[in-house]
Amino acid sequence: MKKITPFHVAVPVYDLKETRAFYRDVLGCEEGRSSDQWVDFDLFGHQFVIHLKPRPAEADQRHHNPVDGHDVPVPHYGVVLDWEDWHQLERRLRSHNIKFVIEPYIRFKGLPGEQATMFFLDPSGNALEFKAFQDIGQLFAK
Repeated sequence: MKKITPFHVAVPVYDLKETRAFYRDVLGCEEGRSSDQWVDFDLFGHQFVIHLKPRPAEADQRHHNPVDGHDVPVPHYGVVLDWEDWHQLERRLRSHNIKFVIEPYIRFKGLPGEQATMFFLDPSGNALEFKAFQDIGQLFAK
């Protein structure tokens, strides 16, 4: 497997204060630089930025694709964590009473690519998926 380098992603948010608190206090991300329009975070070693965007007059309808009997929100983003870190995050989210779009579960149990996965939304409705593999070599298993 290639050496993994940090990614950079920026997402729109409707309320900078509320969403800043979510990433800092709920997900435990350390803040970096910020302005009155955006905030940088360390999202498990990756540069993640929230940018203030006015809420549209009409609510966007969320798109889903069927996967394993679940409606997976598209688009979504997240991080592949170590197995124990994923379970710690699951416990942290539950302690903050986060509502899951797709409850934490093990996908492909006993098959190539077996993984833990969970989906939830940030306060602006951005969909997040966090997953973990007991064997990271299975990340791209077919």
